Amino acid sequence: MLRIFLFLLTNLAVLVVAGVVLSLLGVGSTHGAGNTLQLGNLLIMCFVFGMVGSLVSLLLSKWMAKRSMGVQLIESPRSNEEKWLFDTVSELSQKAGIKMPEIGIFPSYQSNAFATGWNKNAALVAVSSGLLQRMNRDEVRAVLGHEIGHVANGDMVTLSLIQGVVNAFVMFFSRIIGNFVDRVVFKNEEGPGIAYFVTSIIADIVLGILASTIVMYFSRYREFRADEAGARLAGRQSMINALRALQREHEVPDQMPAEMTAMAITSGKREGFSVASLFMSHPPLEKRIEALQNMQIA
Repeated sequence: MLRIFLFLLTNLAVLVVAGVVLSLLGVGSTHGAGNTLQLGNLLIMCFVFGMVGSLVSLLLSKWMAKRSMGVQLIESPRSNEEKWLFDTVSELSQKAGIKMPEIGIFPSYQSNAFATGWNKNAALVAVSSGLLQRMNRDEVRAVLGHEIGHVANGDMVTLSLIQGVVNAFVMFFSRIIGNFVDRVVFKNEEGPGIAYFVTSIIADIVLGILASTIVMYFSRYREFRADEAGARLAGRQSMINALRALQREHEVPDQMPAEMTAMAITSGKREGFSVASLFMSHPPLEKRIEALQNMQIA
């Protein structure tokens, strides 16, 4: 129920902000005489909605993560384990050249961790209770290095911008297709009709699925970079051992919300080579281990 509320809240914020921006820009109707598209207005509208959607999600990401994942922040360590986590994140973030992120623990049987936040100097790094139970300290340190690598590399902002641009072009081309079907196939010249809306929705879905492969490609690339950062911050072998520990529990059901998996250490799913692999946010663990083994690290 909470996740549904947060989803609706985010979309409401997007509509309000996008509406204000379009009003300030003076963008008029996207359709002119004879049911022709005003491509300039359409492109601006799609760009605003695409980018605003991604940026609002980015700005709310840390707040939403805390609530949807039940993250308990470590503000004043209450145990040796929490003190070690706090001190380790402080050390690694200083080594990576970023400000100390907030650190928290979320309840999950699955070994996982994630980073989020709109700014690399105002981020959140959280680990699951399952990860702390199953991994030794060297492996946990490597996982923390991986997540801090995401933060230091600016991956949250980069992927949000890519997602925004992709969303804008999906909206733009789906409405061009919808208008073509409405005007040419159904000979409607009196304004957008039902064929325009139905075709646009179908095109949104199809193009959105195809475009998601672009976003997932960049997500997989950023995982390799975060693994490299984890190896540099915490040691190559520790990073490899952490990934092998994740391999040993790959059958554990994924409990991470879809919106959080991009910056998690693993998607929690078996990943093999197939068409479906184009839609994976993470490369297969065996390929990540192989890349670390072949990586030149000073």
